[in-house]
Amino acid sequence: MKLSTRTRYGMRALLELAIANNTGPLQIKVIAERQKISNKYLEQLVAILKTAGLVRSIRGPHGGYVLAAPPEEIKLSQVFRTLEGPVLTTECVEDASVCPNSADCVTRKLWVEMDEAILGVLENKTLLDLVEMAEKSKQTMSYQI
Repeated sequence: MKLSTRTRYGMRALLELAIANNTGPLQIKVIAERQKISNKYLEQLVAILKTAGLVRSIRGPHGGYVLAAPPEEIKLSQVFRTLEGPVLTTECVEDASVCPNSADCVTRKLWVEMDEAILGVLENKTLLDLVEMAEKSKQTMSYQI
């Protein structure tokens, strides 16, 4: 399973907002520059995230975007579903009728188990978990210098 650019970039943009959560709004150009994402593409992603209720905009000269909820309340499963859609390794996981072998298919059982494992990880992680991982990563990097 390969994640789309939309999901990877969207997750990185949300991480930027989560890191800046207590410092005020971030402008798209700042996020784009930090994450090396084009402004135009990031605008499209932020529009999707805004429609889904994950971010909100703040107008004015010091405006930009902020998370719509605290980072600890935004599950990565919600972000994933918004940007990628449902977790599906194969069509038969969601709809067994697409394959006449679904009832007896050993590999389908594996695909179902994989989907449940992926969703389980995403359900049990929040944006705050990513922020904490980023902070640990920075600490590790500073010791390596």
